[in-house]
Amino acid sequence: MVVVALLGASIYEAKLRRIAETAPTLAIATSSSDRSPSASSQQPGTITLPLVSVIIPAYNEADNIEDCILSVLQGTPPSAPLEVWVLDDQSSDDTLAIAQTLQQTLNDPRLRVLAGKARPDQQTWMGKNWACTQAVEHARGAFLLFLDADVRLKPGAIVAALEFVQENQIDLLTLCPEVVCGCLAEWLVQPWMMSLLMAGFAFNEVNDPHAEAAFAAGMFMFFRRTAYEQVGGHQAVADQAVEDVELARRLKLKGLKLYYAIGANLASVRMYRSLAGVWEGWTKNWHLGSRRSLYISLLSATIMLWVCVLPWFGLVALLYQLETVGLTPVNGLAIALAVTTIAIQYRIRCSIERVAAIPPRYWWLTGIGGALVAAITIVSVIKTETGWGWTWRGRSLQLPNAGVRS
Repeated sequence: MVVVALLGASIYEAKLRRIAETAPTLAIATSSSDRSPSASSQQPGTITLPLVSVIIPAYNEADNIEDCILSVLQGTPPSAPLEVWVLDDQSSDDTLAIAQTLQQTLNDPRLRVLAGKARPDQQTWMGKNWACTQAVEHARGAFLLFLDADVRLKPGAIVAALEFVQENQIDLLTLCPEVVCGCLAEWLVQPWMMSLLMAGFAFNEVNDPHAEAAFAAGMFMFFRRTAYEQVGGHQAVADQAVEDVELARRLKLKGLKLYYAIGANLASVRMYRSLAGVWEGWTKNWHLGSRRSLYISLLSATIMLWVCVLPWFGLVALLYQLETVGLTPVNGLAIALAVTTIAIQYRIRCSIERVAAIPPRYWWLTGIGGALVAAITIVSVIKTETGWGWTWRGRSLQLPNAGVRS
């Protein structure tokens, strides 16, 4: 058992280390927050940046919306062409009131706040697709940046992203931001969820136009508007709860250029703030993000049990055996192998840190974290396929095409 655990952890660590070492990183130039937004490799004043429309769909984001808006406005030079559209998706909390109050207080013409309409009858609109579609109707930008309300942009992020997209003729830029953890549940689950995403959607494979792999993180999607319209926008994926991955897949099928990079220098995100939030959020998304592949979802659970749980289970069993039969060459070697495997878990966390900027804090609780992630992936299958308890912030979810898998 210990040898099997060591083998699995070693293979997984090697894969994640290779991905982390070769992943492209998008950074803000040292002077980017100080310079004129039109200054690039060309002389200042020789080019004009196009208008960027930042779209923030918000549903029950009272804890996040103000800080998100301020990070966008304060982190972008006033001279940069920018408009920010906040669309409240009929929240049941104070999200809309907070955004409207901030708009009045700031009196910044770049900020617009809209109250979303009710979802159309006889149509299936999942997640934030309806909110994004409404906002796009008002947006005038040649580039569209979709942000989740729990994202915080760092100074200069929008200008840096725009310049990178223009220079490299990219149609959709998406980032893995810095993932912020606060409560213990986040520290236990988030690193290992990021590891599965790293393994399943390797950066270089996603960026390879000839590879099938397609991925986008809906929390930060920077579209060239012509590309967004070519794939039909959020309206074309209205019935998709994991719309970001589907948009990326459609964009790649159209032969458009998708680019996925490490973006911890540009943005941070705290996705959830409690065990309940972690559980609801990931059980909502995981199986759908795996394109409802039972094989992929169960494989994810198996990897977590194999890499994270089995080494600790083996070590406890061996130590118990040590108490009963004493130290022998065989169990002594087995204990050494178990400890080596657990040390590899720390190295895995270091690879995750390179991508998602999550320090290896609480790494010694990996066994508990792996068990939680395995449970999440299995429950996600049950919720998605049956609809039992499948919700997002109180809204019930239901598959429009139940019984049909990709």
